[in-house]
Amino acid sequence: MKRRNTLSKEAVLSVLTSAKKAMSQDAIVKKLELDVDRATVYRILNRFCEDEIVHKIVADDGKQYFAVCVKCEENTIPDNHFHFRCTKCETIQCLPALVEFSVPPKYKVQRMNCVLIGVCEDCV
Repeated sequence: MKRRNTLSKEAVLSVLTSAKKAMSQDAIVKKLELDVDRATVYRILNRFCEDEIVHKIVADDGKQYFAVCVKCEENTIPDNHFHFRCTKCETIQCLPALVEFSVPPKYKVQRMNCVLIGVCEDCV
């Protein structure tokens, strides 16, 4: 479905695109230079997820983060990839590693959410 482009959508996408790591809705709202209410940002983020512009990461604490996957040196980050949540700086980032898994016959995986928890390379 073709969606109308708005200043709010452009602003949210700009914040996400310039970020090196996944961001929570609160962090996105704080970075916006436009006055956009939280409900609008939430709707924009969900539409971006539906349109596969960004993906949602639900951390172990239940908080939602959103990220636009960026290209790594050799390839793009695959759809099935891990995320890493740093317990020191409290950020989440996409890791450029393919997740391989198997499920019992007749099961069909539609989505996955893999979050590794520890201390990132910047905080070690």
